Amino acid sequence: MSGPSPTPAHEPTRQRVLRAARQALHIVVVELGTPTEPGTPLFGSVQKPWLRRLPYLVAFGFAVSLLPTTITILSHDYGLDGGLAGALATAQTAPLLLAVTRPLQAWWVIFTADILCALALTGADGVAGRAWPWPPMVIVGYLALMVALSLRERSRTLIAVWLTTGVAGILFEPRTPDGSDGTWVLLFVLTGVVLMMGATLRERGDAQRKLIEQETISEAERARRTLLEERTRIARELHDVVAHHMSVITVQADSAPYRLSGLPREAEEEFGSIAATARESLAEMRRLLGVLRSEETERHGGPEKAPQPGIGMLPKLVEGTVRAGVPVELSLPEDRIPLEPAVDLSAYRIVQEALANVVRHAPGARTRVSVTTAADGSRLTVLVVNSAPPAPSAPSAPLETTGTGHGLIGMRERVRLVDGSLDTGPLPDGGFRVAAQLPLTPPPAAAASLSPKDSGSV
Repeated sequence: MSGPSPTPAHEPTRQRVLRAARQALHIVVVELGTPTEPGTPLFGSVQKPWLRRLPYLVAFGFAVSLLPTTITILSHDYGLDGGLAGALATAQTAPLLLAVTRPLQAWWVIFTADILCALALTGADGVAGRAWPWPPMVIVGYLALMVALSLRERSRTLIAVWLTTGVAGILFEPRTPDGSDGTWVLLFVLTGVVLMMGATLRERGDAQRKLIEQETISEAERARRTLLEERTRIARELHDVVAHHMSVITVQADSAPYRLSGLPREAEEEFGSIAATARESLAEMRRLLGVLRSEETERHGGPEKAPQPGIGMLPKLVEGTVRAGVPVELSLPEDRIPLEPAVDLSAYRIVQEALANVVRHAPGARTRVSVTTAADGSRLTVLVVNSAPPAPSAPSAPLETTGTGHGLIGMRERVRLVDGSLDTGPLPDGGFRVAAQLPLTPPPAAAASLSPKDSGSV
């Protein structure tokens, strides 16, 4: 008479358990069969050569020390045949060299050899009173392999290796020879500790490496943003200069028929076309730069009413620097120099940024500002030199709260705009030097860069 069949209520539960077990087994098999970055050496990405060679040296040291030791213990202490002991010892230790580049594959070889070794020791004469199924030298080699494995593989793979090690020990437990010391619990616990510590170190190293990469990217983005902000600032300032010239062109073209008598009809129409084009260009430029002007207005609480500064305002700038605690000597040409607006503004801003840097980084340092022209009248030289700050240096108030804070980046952009040259660097006595050469007449390229099309792309 057959027994009672399972009730429908019990069948789904059993199926769910079996399905979950099959899924877990599938995950373990997949993880144990899918190595991470096979062929890539441990520490292969470090810069120091001795660190790249270190895993090979450690693996070689373990292999050459464990191989004779394992052969001796298996043959003499456990009583295995010499040939079998040599084969098992080689399979348990030689793959440690493979673990430097392929630790998961090395684990398959060593784990299989350890299982075969445990089976061989079951019937050995010397196993009584000794460690089984994992002899001491097997435990040492296995833990060394776990270090390499934890530094390379994913957490799920490490868990699969750890559980597989524990399951193997549990299966061997009923076959423990009489008088032998069971070591599967010891290996299971030590394996978990080593894998956890190695995985923690690997994750910390990965986090630090990603942090360094993000810092590098952030620094590059910060430098790029600073450069774009300074170019935007220059575009806003030079917009006023271009707008002035365009307004003059418009007025001259509109008033030409009234100021010049006897103009032919074609000339009057040409002047009218020039005036209309100038007005259209001026309106387009103002419209394209309206967003920049709005941001500047919001930042300062209202529209700018002061004219763009030039070298004629350097005495006032120097006076403010002296009040900030920096002794400054100013040297300007005796005769007034007719400068293009772009050159005049660039010279002032270069001196402004240089003095601001002195106040920030070398408070109290004696500073000399010199503005001279070349003998042939082709270039303007702006020189700002400061000595080392006195010790101890007391912090002083910033020169201007509205400064760009972009320092040398802004200087280089302004010099590049007018096709000049800039030379900056520390001095032997601990001071700093800023020297700019600006052409008294900007090249055509500088004028082209101020066109409405380019200004709108800033």
